[in-house]
Formats: sequence, structure tokens, C-alpha cells
Amino acid sequence: MSYNLFLDDVRMPKEAFEYMHIPIYTSEGWIIVRNYYAFVALVEGKGVPNIISFDHDLADEHYKKQDFDYDAENSEKTGYHCAKWLIDYCMDNNKELPHEIIIHSMNPYGSRNIKSLFDTYIKVYSLEHSPIKILVSHLR
Repeated sequence: MSYNLFLDDVRMPKEAFEYMHIPIYTSEGWIIVRNYYAFVALVEGKGVPNIISFDHDLADEHYKKQDFDYDAENSEKTGYHCAKWLIDYCMDNNKELPHEIIIHSMNPYGSRNIKSLFDTYIKVYSLEHSPIKILVSHLR
């Protein structure tokens, strides 16, 4: 079953349209998840979506700082963790990433970190996977 996944702790897809100006945000068909665990459960249950739109900051603690220790055991997981998990999941299960990845986060550092994960994956595995379109809010 095809679907689009919107990862954000508070916003809805139509709110992302207000600053991203990407028409897909106004369409139906988005499944909204608010945290890492819902993200993992959805992808494991329904498969890899057609489009994923990532927010970085998924908990109040993420809004308080810009420098993240992504390996800290006691902190809430971010959109970066979701992206990393997705890449690992696709590699481990011989799945392709979505062909369109949008990073709608308002956090420029977090957005760059998520984008760098996908850029590295694409660079390393470019011969094995179809081209992936990546759009980032602050880099537009």
C-alpha cells in the first residue's frame, strides 16, 4: 500500500506548506507520526512510504539546544534518528528509500544533519538505487 509519511511532533502537513510551498503538503494521503517509535512501527507495519517529510526536533528538550549528542542514551530521539533507522532498515531488508525525501524542519543544524545522512547513503549506494529527490526547508 502506498502512503506518505509526515514526521513532526506538532505540525500538520498543511502547516508545512505555508513555508515550504510544496503542493504535495495540501493533498490527502499523509500518515502523521509524532515520534521515533511511531515512525519505526509504521514503516515496519506498512513498508517504506512513497514520500517522507522529516522534522528534526520531536520533543521539548530538542528546542532548548542546537548541538545534539545523538548517542545520548537518556534523550528523546530526533528526526535524525528516524532517518538513520530508515537507512539501516532499507539496507538490512534490501529495500529502496522513498524516491522523495523532504526535510521541513525549522532547525537548520538538524536539517543539515538529516540531509547529510541521505547524501552519504546516495553517494555510497548510487549505483544500486534509483535517484532520490531531497528538499530541505532552509536550503531552498
